[in-house]
Formats: sequence, structure tokens, C-alpha cells
Amino acid sequence: MSSKRTSGLLCTVTALTGLILCSCTGSTVQKTEPLTVARKSFHTRLVKEQSAHQPMPAPPPNLFDKIDYVSPAGKLGAYLSKTPTDGKKHPAIVWITGGDCNTIDEGVWTEGSSDNDQSACIYRKLGIVMMFPSLRGGNENPGAKEGFLGEVDDVIAAADYLSHCPSVDPNRIYLGGHSSGGTLALLVSECTPRFRAVFSFGPAGDISGYRATGLFPYINFSNAEELHLRSPGYWLSSIKSPTYVIEGTDENSNIRELESMRNSCKNPLVHFEPVEGATHFSDLALTNQNIAAQILTDTGASPDFKL
Repeated sequence: MSSKRTSGLLCTVTALTGLILCSCTGSTVQKTEPLTVARKSFHTRLVKEQSAHQPMPAPPPNLFDKIDYVSPAGKLGAYLSKTPTDGKKHPAIVWITGGDCNTIDEGVWTEGSSDNDQSACIYRKLGIVMMFPSLRGGNENPGAKEGFLGEVDDVIAAADYLSHCPSVDPNRIYLGGHSSGGTLALLVSECTPRFRAVFSFGPAGDISGYRATGLFPYINFSNAEELHLRSPGYWLSSIKSPTYVIEGTDENSNIRELESMRNSCKNPLVHFEPVEGATHFSDLALTNQNIAAQILTDTGASPDFKL
């Protein structure tokens, strides 16, 4: 991504790796109540309100359009890849960036090396419509950042926007995300069956480790309920769409978080995919290429991805 976001992501990985090694207890106790029910009666108390006040850069006109979509927080910005004009319906993917995933910038079209390409550009290159949404409190958006709470509703709203695009097949909308974006993608999957399949790269099952990164200073990390409702590892039983949790097995990764969730998960719709020898970053390019190729042929009654 851009220098700003790359720095944030590297900080996240370093901090999380240390945290996971000392805090992972082998499994995450599953909540029996659906996450949507638990969220309905909860009102967050943020430590402080924080908004980015950072404009979205103009995208390369041959790659993306800058658009607005409407969520419960108001009108939010996004980048939408150039949509095909062949009159056909195409698959689409919503992609959530890592680091400060509320704010998006030129990192979404800046391709990285094969061992650290966070742009997920293979999807748009293969003709899959791609949407990078900014979220509440990010860029110049209304609202304040909530960190994995109201942002869930923003991502669902992004899918609703895509479903009304003339070139998009509303039944073939996918969701992907990396690092903190992977954590958010997993929470979204726990709150809606809206996506045909969800791909969560390197998520945290319990977000308490994010405290050390400094990326989410507005979350009250001392309040257990605030943390539980933002931690996808407790709510895996709520998932109703095929969901793939992916992470490299190298020590520079969140592999212990994957193992912790795998140990406690009884939901057959959730698939855990460790990538042998890969890091938190190097698993992205090749795995995304694999997923994108399968999305193009995923036209059956139900998806069945082989990662």
C-alpha cells in the first residue's frame, strides 16, 4: 500500500505476533447468542471520537471511479473499478484494507511485490468488479470511527450498492479483507448471509491485541463487552455463508489466532486455510490469484472453493 498504510500494517503485524504468542490459550469460547442479536441492544461508549478529515486522492481514471454509497452513517466514499460495458452480469468483490481500514488512499491501486501485494489487484485484472469502501469516520466521511462495530453496517451497505450496479450479478458478490480488514470481514460474515463467500486474511479472533498497535485509540479496551462484540472469534457459530480464514504459518503472522478459532469452531461453513511457509503478507498474492480464478467459474448452486 502507500507508505502511510504500509507502515501501519507492519506495526500491526509486529505487535500482534508478540501478543498472540503470549495471549493465545488454544481456543476461543463460542457465544451461543447470534452476533446480530447481541449487537442490537448494545451502544458503544468510545474513549474519544476520532475522524480522519483526509480527502480521498483522485484514482487513475483507467482503473477506478470515485463514488459515494449510503450507509447508516451517511454518505461514504469508495473506489469502484471500471465496470464492464458488455451488457453481462459479472461477479464483484468488496475488499477491506488492513491498518486503518476506515480510510482509503492510493494504496488500493499501488501494486506490491509478489511477497507483499496488498492491492488485491488480480480481481480487477481478471474482470471482477472491485469495490474499496471507506468507512465511517474515515477520509472525509461523516460519523466517528468505531473499530469493528458500526463499520460492519457500512460494509453491508457497500454490498447493497454493488447489487444495484447494472454490470454486477447481485448473487455473486464476495467479501475479502486483510489483517484488520480480515477481522472486519469475519465480523460482517457473522452478521449477514449477504455475501456468496467471504475471504478473511490474517484476522484476529480477539481484538484485545490491537491495543498495542495504537491504531484504535477510541476503543475502550478495558471493557469486556466492548471487546467481545468486536472480536469475531467468539461468534463463528453465527456465520451462514461459506467463509475462509487464511493465514501463513510463518511466525511473522497471526497463525495462532487462526489455530485458536479452528480449535473452538464447530460451524461447517467456516474453513481454516493455513498457508505453509507464508507470512502475514506473502500469502496474499498467490492465494488471491487462486480465489479470483475460482470466482470466475463459481456459477453453481453453492460455492466450493479449493484453496
